[in-house]
Amino acid sequence: MGAETRLAQLLDEVAAGTRVPYLGAGVAAMSGGAQPASPAALCAAIEARVRAPKRAAGNLWSVAQFVESRRLRKTLESIVQEAFSDRPAPGPLHRWLARVRPPMIVDAWYDGQILDAAMAEGMGNWGWVQGISRNGEWREVWTRAYDATGAFLGDAPDPAWQTLIYKPHGVIRPGHSFLLSDSDYVEVLTEIDIQSPIPEEVQARRTGRPFLFLGCRFDDQMLRLFARQIAKRSGRGHVALIEGELTRMEAKFFEELGIERLDLPLSAVAEAIATPA
Repeated sequence: MGAETRLAQLLDEVAAGTRVPYLGAGVAAMSGGAQPASPAALCAAIEARVRAPKRAAGNLWSVAQFVESRRLRKTLESIVQEAFSDRPAPGPLHRWLARVRPPMIVDAWYDGQILDAAMAEGMGNWGWVQGISRNGEWREVWTRAYDATGAFLGDAPDPAWQTLIYKPHGVIRPGHSFLLSDSDYVEVLTEIDIQSPIPEEVQARRTGRPFLFLGCRFDDQMLRLFARQIAKRSGRGHVALIEGELTRMEAKFFEELGIERLDLPLSAVAEAIATPA
């Protein structure tokens, strides 16, 4: 079976609700605009405003921690909110997912385009749950849930939603929270192996369903940790669309999780969903 035919089969499974789409920063890049569309780009945006020490330079989470520690959380939030102030229209994959309404969509980047697409396409009975920073929190809370209008519901999503959008790292948008600095992740990573930070409804909807990783790279330990734990106890047969050479750690990660790799550009997805069945 050719790679393009295999991709079409996988997208059919997403549309049928038997496979979970897992979106990375590369999907945001498909929409264009000036917002950062990779950890490196976001790190560069922060370092353009605050000079980080050599030991932290180039590492998004460490640079964010430096800014938070030396300039306070409000400074970090102001910088990244400005970096994401450009809100391009949702890309073709976002709009397609909003139309086919799978049971769950995982979006592991900070942009809100999948939320904009869901609202614009009138996705129906849906909502989202996002990871939050516990900076300033005094209780054990990991997530916040919102309905299709953007109204805050509480800590947990509604099991009755037809589609659940899960933003594990949060959303960089006014009025919302996000995980970015090392200190944001400390408690989450302490608990994530026992799944406490992952909502029960997310755990329920991943059961029996493998993942399709789109626009993701796993050359960063943080990204691998989250993907590993989110995919835990899900269905077998994960697939990732990644063009070109894998890093040594990516290859090891794929072997560990049994991920099939399709060597295709992300543009192949846009072509596949634009082609009538």
